[in-house]
Amino acid sequence: MIVLINPNCTEAMTQVMVETASKAGVALEGWTSHNGPAAIQGAEDGAACIPPLLTLVRQASDAGAKAIIIGCFDDTGLDAARDIASCPVIGIGQAAYHMAVLSGHRFSVVTTLSVSVPILESNIDAYGFTSQLARVRACGVPVLDLETDPTGTAPAVVREIYRAVSEDKVETVVLGCAGMVHIPEYLSETGTVRLIDGVRSAAQLAVLLAK
Repeated sequence: MIVLINPNCTEAMTQVMVETASKAGVALEGWTSHNGPAAIQGAEDGAACIPPLLTLVRQASDAGAKAIIIGCFDDTGLDAARDIASCPVIGIGQAAYHMAVLSGHRFSVVTTLSVSVPILESNIDAYGFTSQLARVRACGVPVLDLETDPTGTAPAVVREIYRAVSEDKVETVVLGCAGMVHIPEYLSETGTVRLIDGVRSAAQLAVLLAK
């Protein structure tokens, strides 16, 4: 059993992540932290979501999970989750960065709001990938808007992706939010840009680690 835990309380986002994993050939259970914030945007939301998240991590571990995925691109509570789980715990941000590094020499990240930029930069530095990071870019779209209006918000994300390719001179762009799993279908052509989705990346790695 692989369990994906969404640290926010938006059930629809959990379902989208489960569906994304399924399209990648990975079956997993999606758990929603109903006591978490509606979205995680910045350090305050991140701190608020950790206690209920860890409760679910402990429950998943006790239930015999073979791997646990934290479905927040900030990798919120990841270290604490690993301390209490008896199985591998994967953050979708960390999974995406590893895939990006394996895919090309340098990468950029397109995330939601500017408040998330320093958090992601700090995580990338902690994982040892700063030398391969071109830039973390904010597209100005709130997390919940990605969920409630995917068609209306997609153009802003896509524009930032193409800016990353043009201005940062990268061929790999990481989608810096779990709510961006639908973005590839809105790109009429990818050209030389390789998009890395953290949910798909984490799901594929979880299968390997679960074995």
